Amino acid sequence: MDNSKYVLCIDLGTSGPKVTLASMAGDVLAHEFEATAMVFHPDGGAEQDPNEWWHAVKTAAKRLLARNLVPAESIVAISATSQWSTSVAVDKRGHPLMNAISWMDTRGAKYVKSLTGGLLKIQGYGLTKLLTWLKLTGGIPTHSGKDSIAHILFIKHEMPEIYRETYKFLEPKDYLNLQMTGQFAASFDVSLLLWLTDNRDIKNIHYDEKLLKLTGIDRDKLPDLKHSHDILGTLKPDVAAELGLSATVKVVVGTCDAQSAALGSGAVKDYEAHLYLGTSSWISCFVPQKGTDLIHNMAAVPSAIPGRYYILNEQESAGGCLLYLRDSLLFPNDELQSGAPPEDVLLRFDHIAERVTPGSDRVIFTPWLYGERTPIEDATVRGGFFNVSLKTRREHLIRAIMEGVAYNSRWLLESMESFAKHRFDSLNMIGGGAQADIWCQIMADVLNRPIRQMKDPIRANSRGAAYVAAVALGEMTYHDIDKIVPVAKTFQPNPDNQAIYNELYAEFVNIYKRNRGSYARLNRQHGHSS
Repeated sequence: MDNSKYVLCIDLGTSGPKVTLASMAGDVLAHEFEATAMVFHPDGGAEQDPNEWWHAVKTAAKRLLARNLVPAESIVAISATSQWSTSVAVDKRGHPLMNAISWMDTRGAKYVKSLTGGLLKIQGYGLTKLLTWLKLTGGIPTHSGKDSIAHILFIKHEMPEIYRETYKFLEPKDYLNLQMTGQFAASFDVSLLLWLTDNRDIKNIHYDEKLLKLTGIDRDKLPDLKHSHDILGTLKPDVAAELGLSATVKVVVGTCDAQSAALGSGAVKDYEAHLYLGTSSWISCFVPQKGTDLIHNMAAVPSAIPGRYYILNEQESAGGCLLYLRDSLLFPNDELQSGAPPEDVLLRFDHIAERVTPGSDRVIFTPWLYGERTPIEDATVRGGFFNVSLKTRREHLIRAIMEGVAYNSRWLLESMESFAKHRFDSLNMIGGGAQADIWCQIMADVLNRPIRQMKDPIRANSRGAAYVAAVALGEMTYHDIDKIVPVAKTFQPNPDNQAIYNELYAEFVNIYKRNRGSYARLNRQHGHSS
């Protein structure tokens, strides 16, 4: 592997792009971040401005490159990874016709439910349509309305003029690639949430005519499909000049954040699991075969690694719950209190949580602040603190949030192991939450599994993007990854904490089962807008 070659990695998250300079081995030199805005609508809409994304990417990249960490000529590739299930409608010139519809947006739910219904139903899906989708894709559009297909159906039905003018519907990383190369394309793995591809033969994934006809979506409005490690093209001369890079820099097709994180976690062998803990969370692994678990809303779908599948699931709110505590409750910046929170407030949360005994004095937090996808799909479920008393203090709430996210992860872990038919002996933990030793230990205790805190866990997405570029340039193979991602620390389950966590976990699940009717009655008219 040539360590004198570097990759400019773009990780476009919901809060904005992080642009990173990394070696082919995934060693991160530095990064720059530029925030972007999210616009919420009262009808369940959530949108972002693609032009703002592109401006933010260039701003962060220029700031990073101005630091002259390596010679500009040693940067040989750009690899983008991004949020997923977010739809950008562009015209033939590549200009956005409207704001991007975010993965949080639920406005297309009614069109998905109508499309996938029928007389005989299983889990709310018409039997014939369910069998068709499962056979071809391995899954079916979720009723949450958050999948890409729901966004397109929403545009087609409620913004027909936008639909007519759309040349291609793109995912965020494909939109960025278009700005950099002028090429319209998508990767096989990221196209999954269109639910329009035949995934039965992992070596021959293609749009399916039957599904296109069933949904009424025009094939010519969808980009051609490529492998994540294919080279899409080189930088457009004007972009290269603006960034101060060579016009020979290769732009890689890339993958989504979930799959780049999986690569960056080092858990790339079949049935080796990783736990991502960021704003949202998931537990996943690569597997050799396609499969679906409708009850728990997960499926084994095409992965960024050719010939392999990846178990797709997501918990909507994880680290985002601590951000909610910080921004909406403790430091709301309103008429009662002004000013930004301390820069190290999340680190302070970690120290505060360490002072509280496991179980948080039996206060339970349910992290369903934006509904839930897995292990239960329920758009109306909501979060909250359970069993609060006059003795409850701020430190109990902080630790209870960490434990509540862990309880939800345990619920998911049980479903994952049942689906994969494998017990995960340990989990590689990555994401911003993995930087906190206290949260790693809580996860180890609640899940009763060793947690391997990976080095630079918050860099996993960028590291994975660098690996995709290294594979594209022939510098390594995917099989090399697990040998080069180091473990920072391993957290063993503390047997002294098993009794309290087993008790509170059982109550956590019970809270949902006993109250889901109330959640539905309170929130059925509002979806995620409440």
